[in-house]
Amino acid sequence: MDVRVRQLRALVAVVDAGTFTDAATVLGVSQAAVSRSVAALEQALGARVLQRTTRHVALTPTGTRIVAQARRILEEIAHLQRIVADARTEVRVGYAWAALGRHTRRLQKAWAAAHPRVPLVFVQVNDPTAGLSDGTADLAVIRRPLEDPRFATAEIGRESRYAAVATDSSLARRRSLRIEDLSRCTVAMDTRTGTTTLQLWPADARPTSIRETPAVDEWLTLIAAGQAVGVTAEATAHQYPRPGVAYRVLRHAPRIPVRLAWWRDDPPDQLGEVLALARAAYGWSAPEADS
Repeated sequence: MDVRVRQLRALVAVVDAGTFTDAATVLGVSQAAVSRSVAALEQALGARVLQRTTRHVALTPTGTRIVAQARRILEEIAHLQRIVADARTEVRVGYAWAALGRHTRRLQKAWAAAHPRVPLVFVQVNDPTAGLSDGTADLAVIRRPLEDPRFATAEIGRESRYAAVATDSSLARRRSLRIEDLSRCTVAMDTRTGTTTLQLWPADARPTSIRETPAVDEWLTLIAAGQAVGVTAEATAHQYPRPGVAYRVLRHAPRIPVRLAWWRDDPPDQLGEVLALARAAYGWSAPEADS
């Protein structure tokens, strides 16, 4: 089977326009070219997709199913074309939970000064690769181990851990907290993309109640209502101030490594410069790549 994109476009154009003549006008080709494309598609598929009369065309039952799939294929091709076009006009940095916190604007301003015509855009994608796997992002901010061998990572800085508690709770009256102080509370966690796990607590002081929260807004809403507490990276405290939520630094909690990730076999052209600027924003000095 040798189905061509132009044949699918011709079929969809005929269905949408209603006639071969109108389809040819839409596509900017001759009526004969449209007829040849549809005929070639039917030959490649081994099935008739259109019933033709002197006045109009109509889809066969098989054609109805084929045109639906053709639309999906053309939409996917258009999406691929947008990815390529966007890659030429901006650098997209994905993040699942928080971007770079107080360092985000510093990095964007430094980049804009060097590349005024190519914006550095942060996009939120709540999956473990922060948009790398589906092409939404060229680079991704990662705060938890990324074991997928398709991707390489480099550390750009480290962040303190913060507790997030309701402003009217007794915990909010303290300037800082320990992880053990949260043991009697329900702890909201994003186990898919977040940085908080039960291993942060001593084995004999782990919280007895966990609330899975797949998105930061839901997490903040639960905490503001006093229905849960949270543990998060410093960046969240800077990026998501919320009425009713108080952030308190956690003493003696392990700091969180912040990394940029990219496709190992297709690093973006701007990788070296983005890494350097991100590390400068964090004041971090580290080897070029971790993995």
